[in-house]
Amino acid sequence: MKYFLGIDVGSSKTHALIVDETGRCVGFGKAWGGNHQSAGYDGTEKVMKESFEQARAMSGVEIAHIAGAGFGVAGYDFPSDRDPHLKAIAALGLSCPVEVVNDGMNGLLAGATRGIGVNVTAGSSNNARGRNKHGKEGRIVGNGIAFGEYGGAIEIVYKALQMVNYAWIKRGPSTVLTKILLEAVDAKDEVDLMEGISSERYHLFPFMAVKIIEAAKGGDAAAREVVRWAGEELGWIAVAVARQIEMENDEVEIIQSGSVFEAGRIIMDPMQEIVLQHCPKAKLFRLEGPPVVGAVILGMEQANFDGYAVRENIVQTSREVMS
Repeated sequence: MKYFLGIDVGSSKTHALIVDETGRCVGFGKAWGGNHQSAGYDGTEKVMKESFEQARAMSGVEIAHIAGAGFGVAGYDFPSDRDPHLKAIAALGLSCPVEVVNDGMNGLLAGATRGIGVNVTAGSSNNARGRNKHGKEGRIVGNGIAFGEYGGAIEIVYKALQMVNYAWIKRGPSTVLTKILLEAVDAKDEVDLMEGISSERYHLFPFMAVKIIEAAKGGDAAAREVVRWAGEELGWIAVAVARQIEMENDEVEIIQSGSVFEAGRIIMDPMQEIVLQHCPKAKLFRLEGPPVVGAVILGMEQANFDGYAVRENIVQTSREVMS
């Protein structure tokens, strides 16, 4: 029996799966986020080891019996990142073929037919990767606000801060977002909030987006504007990557992965509107299984094994084990 490993290293969490050649998940492990940009490469190595050892302990599989391993890692953005990531992977002691990609590929491999199309991830921040049937790949930078790439949780939070500021300086109407951010950082009032953020005494975090989305669903105009803006930005990301892989006129599959999409139609509808304006044949899907399934399929590819033939079983059994 052959076994395969997949590890999804995100900015906030890490998941590891071990599956057999039938697609049955036999081991699962988890750890904190390991993006080297915040955790350092030592941190990346640590979460890989921790999650892998948990999965291996659950499965009882010896390292020598793992035939292929795939790693989708947040922060793996440029060719110069490859060697230090491979060094971190080497610390696991694997003897099988391995491959490492940006974690934006996980959703594509896990959700799109044969891994062809575009995956847009909206979690702590945002990212996107695409691939056509000829192997041509597309991407965004994946480093958020500095490059004008928006739609993830932290971008939603900073957009909400702008709306709070607009209300404070009387550029816009009052909004419940003010109360949400004041309470989130325990600021006394708007002046204290603005001073605290300016001096880095207060800090904004992605989890604050949950309350902002709730306010949007509750009807607050400023919050609704923020969430609609985020959805449209995610739509533009999808369009951009579809153009890069020359699939904007095809029935391109757009996979929506990440926690932000749990908001539902309030963010998915504006995204779809933008996508269909520029990619009229596109089909949008919410990723059904965990993204780490894509890392497992990547690992299977390294052993010349067709992971798509057993993907449904990987998704089903991984859900059972992870729950």
